[in-house]
Amino acid sequence: MEPLVSADWLRAHLHDVVVLDATWFLPEHDRDAAAEYRARHIPGALFLDLPTLNGADGNLGDGSSFGQRLGALGVSDRDRIVVYDDSPLHSAARAWWALDTMGARTVAVLDGGLAAWQASGGALESGVVTRAPAQFRVLGDAALVMHLADMKAAVAHREQIVDARSPARFRGEEPETRPGVASGHMPGALNLHYARLFDADGRYKSPADLAAAFEAAGVEIDHQIIATCGSGVTAASVVLAMRLLGQEASLYDGSWAEWGSDPTLPKELGA
Repeated sequence: MEPLVSADWLRAHLHDVVVLDATWFLPEHDRDAAAEYRARHIPGALFLDLPTLNGADGNLGDGSSFGQRLGALGVSDRDRIVVYDDSPLHSAARAWWALDTMGARTVAVLDGGLAAWQASGGALESGVVTRAPAQFRVLGDAALVMHLADMKAAVAHREQIVDARSPARFRGEEPETRPGVASGHMPGALNLHYARLFDADGRYKSPADLAAAFEAAGVEIDHQIIATCGSGVTAASVVLAMRLLGQEASLYDGSWAEWGSDPTLPKELGA
């Protein structure tokens, strides 16, 4: 599979893949992802509660805990996996990134999410789907996961850091909602709001338009890129967009929630 699959493709292969609903919301959305899954989801889809993939520090958990969580859900590293969401955050990209990083052999995102599925005439069902436990062996490459020490070095060496938050949050004009987190951005970071990667229907833009969005943000896609955001969710859309352009990108999992909460770290305001 390609990193993206269409709703029509999924309808034709629905019984050949494991489908995961990776919908996730921020508190201010005032929506319950698990409740919405129980009310309606793609037939056969399992609910992947994204926060359960994280460790105590809020970052992607270690290999052992990740493998146990996926295995308990009934997902194997050998399964062909399709993830989707019904969130304005396009949270399926975070699930795709986590699974891809941790060694899933084949994983793709449903382009356009649940809305595209419904628009294509796809059926919905309610309730909770379960599967027999499976074995998910973690064989991924953690080198593309950036941590605080990596980011300190990246800032010092002026590497390309691409911040997927809104322009107002990036510039520090809009206060952060997390207590104790300062406004602004990492020194030298470039701002590419994740929403600019999508068309109005929620599907990813064409490769040409994605490349244009990166270029407009001042990003050189043929050089190393580290994606960041508020908590490591929307940054995954930047990583997926890079994959669609035939490039790899790293992701700073702690993102601004970690950097912005440390008063000793440098921060910038404005564009």
